[in-house]
Amino acid sequence: MKDALKSTTLGIQHLLAMYAGAIIVPLTIGKALQLNPTQLTYLVSIDILMCGIATILQLFSNRFTGIGLPVVLGCTFTAVGPIIAIGGEYGVSAIYGSIIASGVIIVLIGGFFGKLVKFFPPVVTGSVVTIIGITLIPVAIQNMGGGQGAADFGSLSNIALAFGTLILIILIYRFSTGFIRAISILLGLGVGTIAAIIMGKVSFAPVGEASVFHMVQPFYFGYPTFEWSAILTMTLVAMVSLVESSGVYFALSDICERRLTEKDLAKGYRAEGLASLIGGIFNAFPYTTFSQNVGLIQMSGVRSRKVIFITATMLIGLGFLPKLAAVTTIIPESVLGGAMIAMFGMVVSQGIKMLSKIITDSQENSMIIACSVGIGLGVTVAPDLFAALPTGLQILTSNGIVAGSITAIILNILFNMLPGKRKQAVVVTSKQSA
Repeated sequence: MKDALKSTTLGIQHLLAMYAGAIIVPLTIGKALQLNPTQLTYLVSIDILMCGIATILQLFSNRFTGIGLPVVLGCTFTAVGPIIAIGGEYGVSAIYGSIIASGVIIVLIGGFFGKLVKFFPPVVTGSVVTIIGITLIPVAIQNMGGGQGAADFGSLSNIALAFGTLILIILIYRFSTGFIRAISILLGLGVGTIAAIIMGKVSFAPVGEASVFHMVQPFYFGYPTFEWSAILTMTLVAMVSLVESSGVYFALSDICERRLTEKDLAKGYRAEGLASLIGGIFNAFPYTTFSQNVGLIQMSGVRSRKVIFITATMLIGLGFLPKLAAVTTIIPESVLGGAMIAMFGMVVSQGIKMLSKIITDSQENSMIIACSVGIGLGVTVAPDLFAALPTGLQILTSNGIVAGSITAIILNILFNMLPGKRKQAVVVTSKQSA
């Protein structure tokens, strides 16, 4: 009974860690497409439910799908812009037609992507994980101030709640051990929210307005239509998400001390494609691994898939119960921001740990790390840098994680994989032997 309670509590902590990131995608897209309140409620609820299903598809490995790591899936932020553009040009039906088609394509080519494991040595994966953590920090900072566009952004009350939550998490982590340390994020969020309630900064209106129960249905927004340009766009978005997910896979494999093979990667990619296919049928979105939870796993030290399965089950349950799902939305942005600093910082820490093993191996590795991290952070700070490029290329360059990851992959090929480089290494070794 005690173990079950601990696992459930840890599952709730993972739920809270990813919930805000999970709902922001449907909220942003729904408002951009001018959906009515009923449609928007459905969109958010089905998204949460599909996050749970997509996570389960990855948790349990079989011959065809599933990476078998404690990974949590949510909507990919990379898809927001393209989905809004497709909806504006072709309508909502074309959005889901393109998501379904791209999901099928990813399932079919998953085996090919699995062969790319040789392009992800530690210098690349460590750089990618570091970039993921660094590029998430601005999200945490925005939340600490109250959220982007908030009327009271940067107010003393928001700063006090954010740093109060962060300091409490640090103190719990420093002066406790075992289970209490493992749920330090959850305790910080709870106490921070209580403080916000006392300060009058929490509204319970979303809970009161949400319905108690609803039933999901396929093709809620109508039957899909298929436009070639939309399908190509979403397929490219899906491939970009696979690059981003690869970094998370390798970060978790390092934490869990498990070596990934080409077959493992292929099954992980197929699971993401299958999740997007099912999501498109039920009018959700493409899914990718959430790096927020990597930091939480590293911070808590709990690597059990059982805990993530509990999180996935909760997500599915919340998808049917909008009123219960609304409860988690009352946590103020500033409180979330304080907790995010600790979680996202731990992702950076994991990346540095991976890089520390190889950065002294060669000057070339130092250059790969320097340029990829620099590009990743730079694009995050100035996302409009490549606005003049064609739309298809902007998908690769407007996201710091993707731009930095691609830079790391290309530079690793240039410095460490080209035949000339390998030949030079052999010559140097021969001279040294002589």
